[in-house]
Parts: sequence; C-alpha cells; structure tokens
Amino acid sequence: GTIIKANNWKEPLEVKQIEKMGDYIRIIGSTIESRVHVDQLIPLEEYNNLTIEKLESNFNSPPINVFLAFEAKRFRYASLYDPLLAVNISKVDPLPHQIEAVYGYILKLPRIRFLIADDPGAGKTIMAGLIIKELKLRNLIKRVLIIVPGHLKDQWRRELKDRFKESFVVMDRAFINAHYGENAWEKEHQIITSMDFAKRDDIIPSIISTYFDLVVVDEAHKMSAYKYGEQTHKTGRYKLGETVSKISENLLFLTATPHRGDPENFRLFLDLLEPGFFATRKMLEDSIKNKDNPLFIRRIKEDLKDFEGKPLFLPRNIKTLSFRLSNNEKILYNDVSKYVKVQYNRALARDGRRYIAFALVILQRRLASSTYALLKSLERRKDKLETIMKKAESISVTKIKIFDFDDIEDMSEEERWKEEEMWETLSVAENKEELKREIQTLENLIEQAIEIVRAEEEIKLTELKKTLQKLNNEFKNEKIIIFTEARDTLEYLEKKMNVWGYSVNTIHGGMRLESRIEAESIFKNETQVLVATEAAGEGINLQFCHLMINYDIPWNPNRLEQRMGRIHRYGQNKEVFIFNLVAADTREGRVLNRLFEKLQEIKSALGSDKVFDVINEILYGKNLSQLLFEAAASARDIEQIIKEIDIKVDEEYISKVKESLGESLATRFIDYTRIKEMADKAREFKLIPEYTEAFFKKAFLLLEGKYRERKDGFLAVERIPYDLKIIAEEDPFRRKYGKMLNRYPKITFDKDIAFKNPDAELISFDHPLFESLLEYIGRNFGSDLRTGTIFVDPSNKLNGYILFYEGEIRDG
Repeated sequence: GTIIKANNWKEPLEVKQIEKMGDYIRIIGSTIESRVHVDQLIPLEEYNNLTIEKLESNFNSPPINVFLAFEAKRFRYASLYDPLLAVNISKVDPLPHQIEAVYGYILKLPRIRFLIADDPGAGKTIMAGLIIKELKLRNLIKRVLIIVPGHLKDQWRRELKDRFKESFVVMDRAFINAHYGENAWEKEHQIITSMDFAKRDDIIPSIISTYFDLVVVDEAHKMSAYKYGEQTHKTGRYKLGETVSKISENLLFLTATPHRGDPENFRLFLDLLEPGFFATRKMLEDSIKNKDNPLFIRRIKEDLKDFEGKPLFLPRNIKTLSFRLSNNEKILYNDVSKYVKVQYNRALARDGRRYIAFALVILQRRLASSTYALLKSLERRKDKLETIMKKAESISVTKIKIFDFDDIEDMSEEERWKEEEMWETLSVAENKEELKREIQTLENLIEQAIEIVRAEEEIKLTELKKTLQKLNNEFKNEKIIIFTEARDTLEYLEKKMNVWGYSVNTIHGGMRLESRIEAESIFKNETQVLVATEAAGEGINLQFCHLMINYDIPWNPNRLEQRMGRIHRYGQNKEVFIFNLVAADTREGRVLNRLFEKLQEIKSALGSDKVFDVINEILYGKNLSQLLFEAAASARDIEQIIKEIDIKVDEEYISKVKESLGESLATRFIDYTRIKEMADKAREFKLIPEYTEAFFKKAFLLLEGKYRERKDGFLAVERIPYDLKIIAEEDPFRRKYGKMLNRYPKITFDKDIAFKNPDAELISFDHPLFESLLEYIGRNFGSDLRTGTIFVDPSNKLNGYILFYEGEIRDG
C-alpha cells in the first residue's frame, strides 16, 4: 500500500508485494498514473535509496483541473455502466439479432473463439465492428487483423471507418516491400489483408512470428479441408487458418455458408476455432441436434425482424430476358468460336500450352459482354502480335501464370483486368508465318465487329433500350443500376445512354475507393442510371435503388450474388426487380438460361429466394465457372454440359439443399422481448452526449483550442491545441486511434444526430481528438485528484461530487 519513488520508474509506484531475495529486493506493484504492472528485482543499496511519497490532500489544486481529471477518470470506466457502449458511440443502428449475437453470446465468452454464420445480408460486418469496438473500449485488445477475400478489402475499410471510426491499414506486397528487413505485420496495430496474399509461402512465416489480440476472418468457409478415407487434404487457405488460430487470443469467423452439406468438412472447419473441441463427427452431430454448441450461431433470413416485428428482407423478383442474335452477330459469334476452338486445340496439342488455351476463352467472355468489348480486345491482341512480328527474329512464347477461377474470384477488379490484358495477347504461334495468319484472322474479325457496332445492330443493346423504357413507364424516374463485367462495355453503354437522354454516371475498378463513394453519392442525388462493373459490389451501398439489369452475366456465381446483394439487403424498403440479359442461341447462353430456369424451380420448391444468395452451394458437385468455360471453348458437347445442371428437383434434393444451406444449424428462436429489454436498458444507462460535449468544451478552451458554434447546431473545431497534436503524433497513439486532422468543420457528440448527417464527425471515445484530450488530462491533471478542491459548479449543477482516495471519503 505504500507509495514509493525512485529513478527506476518515471512516476510513483504503489507497492503490492515486497520480499527479500538474497542481495536483492523483489518489488511487485503498479504505477500510480498509467497503472503499468511492475515486477522488478533491485539491489539492496538501491532499495535503501527509495523515498516514500507522502500524499496529503491539501485541497490546493485548481477546481477546474480536479473536475476535468475526475471526469476523464470516469470516462475511462464508461463501459462498466453503459452495457452497449460501442453501439452508443458508433454510427450504427443495430438490429435485434445483431445485439443478441454480440452482447448475448460473444462478449460473454472469456475468450472469443466463435463463428457467426447468419444468412447473407444480416450485417455480419456490423457485428464484427461492434465486437472490435467494444473490446477496444474495454482495453482488452490492441492488435487486430482482418482477413478477407481480396475484392472485399475496400468494403471492410470503408465500413469500419464510416461506422466505427476505426482506421485499418491494407497489408499487401507494396507495404511488405516498403518495410524490407522488418516484420511488416508488427508495424501497425490494425491490419486488413487478403486471404490469398496471407496464405503465400513467402508471407506465412512472417505472420507466424507475430501475435494478434483478435483475428477476424470473412468468408471463412474458404478455409476448407476435406477428408478422404484416412487422409485429410488441407488447402493453403486452411493452413492459413491453422496459423492464425495459433497466433491469436481471440478468433472470429464470419460466413453465410458454413456447412455446404459435408459434416466432416464442417467439423474440420470448427477445428480451426477450438482444435479438438469436436473430436468426432458424432460429437458435432449430437451438439447440432441438441442445439447445444458454444462455437457458432446461425440465423436464417426468414426469421430476422426489426424491433417492430417487421421482416428485414422484402421479396426479390428475378427475370431472365432471353434474346436471339442477329444474322451478322451470329456469323461473328461462330467465327470467333471457330478461331478460339482452333487456337484452343492447338494449344492443348502442344506440350505445356494449357495456360494459353485457358487464356483464349477471354475473347468469348468479351463477346458475351458486348460486341464493342470484343472489338477492343481483338484490337489490343492484334496490336500486340504486330509488335511481336516487327521486333522478333524468331517467335518465342512467353509463359505466364494463369490463375484458377478461385484465385481470380478473390482478386480486386483492377488486378483481374491486368491479368486478363495479359491473357488477351498470348498466342500459340511458333513462327512468323503462323503469326501472320493469326493477325489476318484477327483483322477479319475486327472488320465484322466494327460493322455491327457502326450499324447499331447489337440485339442486346436494343433489348436494354426496351427494358429501360419499360421500367421508366412502370417505375417513373426510379433509379436503375446496370452491371457489366467489362470496362469497355461500361464506357460503350455510358455513351449510348447519354444519347438516349438518360442522366448517367459510372463506377469501375480503376477508381479509388474515395472516387467510388463520390460516384455513389452522385447516383443517389443526381443521376438516374448507374453503369457499374463488379467494383460497385465492393464497398458501395445502393439500397436506395431497387431496379437492376445484368447486361452480362459473370461466369463466377459469387459475383452475381454480390451484385444482387448491393440492393437486396437490410435498408431496402421496396421490392427488388432484377433482369438478366442472356443470348439464348450461344453455348454459354444456353447454359445460363438453363441455370436460371433451374434456380426458379428450386426457389418454388424451397419456398425461398435464398437460392440466389448461394448459387454455388446448391449446385454442389458442379463448378459453374468451369462448365461455362467448357461451353465457350467447345471443349465438351453442349448437351452434356446442360445435362449436368439439369438437376431433378425432388424431396431428396430439396432436403439436401436445406442441409447444404445449413438450416439444421440455425437457431430458429430469437427472444425479441429480451433483446428489446437489453436495448431499453442500454438507452437508460448510456453515456449522455451532453456530458462528453460539456467536458470537451471546458477542456478544449482551457488548453487554448478554438471552436465555434455553427448556426445549424453543430460545432466547428478551427484550432487544435499544440499539446494535443503532440500526443496524436505519438506512434502508439496513432496506431490505436488513427490520424488526427488539423481541423473539423462539422462535429457532433450525439450518435443519433451523426447517423442522420453522414458529413458530420462524431466525437466520442476512440476518436483521436477526444482521446488525445483524455490522455492530456490524465497525464497532466491526474495528480490533482489527490490534492484537489472538491467543489460545486452551479453552472453545470454538479452538486454531490465525492472524491474517493485511500479508502477515505471527503465531501464538499
């Protein structure tokens, strides 16, 4: 209990335990101000030089210092009396099932090892954000790693920044290279990285040698392992899961498709959370059957409601608009197909050229998007081959890595485009004569494509125009989003629709996240039509739009799900209508048409449109991307391919679909009454924003900061005190709270006001401006609590303050 001082410590130390150990004295205690734990051996001669600090409450400190120090101390313990503190200081309005998962299940665990497996659109990112925020406010975590598919990095960064004021650094090859000779994973406290980047052989060792307080994995089902007899096959992603399980105290998995109809795969998946917890499949099956498991929670969309008992998800209507190509388009399609098939077969016939065969099909995908996109690809290919002709004495084929479909799926759109541009220029030609013939073929194809574009003969474009007119008649001036895979198609459609008289803007993967967010705002407030590539499915929120046209269909079903998920999600208050344009007389078009027919059939039998959220999962045993690839390349008979997806939808199949969708895992009962009571209690005990605002104003002015009251009721911070800037620039502070700006033109302390005004800065806990203020008060005024005047401040009606010190109570 004694307070001692010595040069060994920067501040006085309160002794908890002391014992003699030979010529040394062992002292265990904690520092008075920072509460840092100390366990130290000091020589006897140093021990004799220790001084005992006499703490006398002489009540001579300035009253304002005592008040601010006392309030700062009180704020540090806010989570003890505000049960939903993270909710009350973040720009979120959580739903009942989100509060139940975060506060009813996860935060009650002594150590978080948990899987949230709710249906798509349930807001798993918000739940993860609340968990991160709450654990930080309780000082339980500092270092956080978030692992996501590559194309979702921007979406996570935006959600965490906009909603929770949490800044995360993207860890990629450029960041690693910028910190050569160091372990880059140690440089930052809050990191987002791509699953496929982190799993690389040259990256894993640096992850193994670090440690995180919390790791969050989105789309965690991708970390899969499979058992064949006695053999277990672990994918690279699964091995990454094993690594992060070892180097983290807390581990949170998120996925909408946890089960996938394979109980052993699911058991191995849960083994990453708590190795050996379910040692056998029977233990897991019994746990699921008895609804008794501590490792996961799953709620299905049909059961999710808001606080008023209304369903969260309105119906979704999906219609396939089939059309047939014009004569000239059909001739071009057949000629491109012949060219691709000839080159494809030649590539396969020549040893080691399978990667070129794969790459050639990109032309077929471009044609499926638009004749204009094909034209641009053909022109780029021709230019490249002509350059090779001019420069090379002999033709040599450069081998490049062609990624498989899973790798491509997890790339950002810009990365995929770069890969595809390389594919466009690969050739199987081995001499100048072969190259010359190929260039001539390309010239013929280019002439055909130019003629179709010039004559505006493309049937799909006509179908788009008709569909837009129909939607305008049925939904007067409603906003419409048009998706395409190809940037060339996007630019082509933008020009066409401007001519047709529509107000249009675009979003594509070549834009930075900030530019995409700006484009989202322009679409919301100014234009009627947004033409977008897959980048609009990454980090962009479009619930204010309920009409979508898929101008082309991505071969990867996950991307189709992501497109639909941009508008069919919580916050959408209208029925969603989605139209798919498909050429019925192309090989890949026939496959897609049959797929959509089959999905509608499964939807009717299942009684749910959930099939469109998890297309891959209900086509178990089938790889749709591969089937479309084979159809486009004429690698297999088209009738055989269509037969593969012509599933018999009977009771046995529907039962299997339900199992694949994880319905047996679902918690069907949600206690809305209990959750409402929890939310009401949180509102009753929450930290009043007027208190934090009053504290901020007093402290800010005392430190000679400058703010002004705006006419709209907000504050504008015009000058930040130098002392706060110094604290904000300290490396540990910056890592924890992010960068502090030089000024804040529009701030509020009220979460509800900030929620309705997205351009307003919410100032509260974990904000660098507020935290630097608390830190300064703690460092400089903390000692005033021991020698301060206890006072009544009539202006704030703060009567009844009591100071607790050394077990002694003195009131004013």
